[in-house]
Amino acid sequence: MRAARLLACAAAAHAPVSASAASFGTGITAGRKGVAAIAAAAFFGVPVTAFAAACKQEQAVYVDRDAAYELRFTPLNSPSAAASNQFKISALKTSVIMEGYVMPSEDPVRAIGILMFNCPEGDATGADLDACTVWQGAVYGMNAEGELDNLQPEGAAAAEKLVLPGLGPAIRESSAWGEGKASVAPWDVLVFKECAT
Repeated sequence: MRAARLLACAAAAHAPVSASAASFGTGITAGRKGVAAIAAAAFFGVPVTAFAAACKQEQAVYVDRDAAYELRFTPLNSPSAAASNQFKISALKTSVIMEGYVMPSEDPVRAIGILMFNCPEGDATGADLDACTVWQGAVYGMNAEGELDNLQPEGAAAAEKLVLPGLGPAIRESSAWGEGKASVAPWDVLVFKECAT
């Protein structure tokens, strides 16, 4: 329920995002199949892109070029959810975990992401959400040919790469940055790493 309240408040606080309250489930267990698949690809010469195409977006895991961040999608577990995707970004080698959602917007049609860090429990005001919002913007998926499109919702094949324009500078200017927290600004392009099970 906390996620539903955050999403509803975020929608009200951030004009470009339009969403209604929704109920989200969390939790996904990471397995070793993705690592084994990448190892098999390296050994047998199968491109990693074949594994991204076989993975659903809600199970996809991505990393930045410096291997400092991991973005992990998790299933929404709600057919009535206003969001099309949910994810977490971890600043590796720290305890920083940021929560994110992707929501469809109209005019123009875009997949709009919002990334939050240490948002308050329970009801949150617009000011509370402004304080804990790390980044907000368009989320693009890139296919194997390098073509960009809006990130597709759950159930679609995982994108080869994600593009989150301005993510690195936004993290650097947020409360997730500092001593004992994130200390490397990620690149705005994240590459498919594995498919979580």
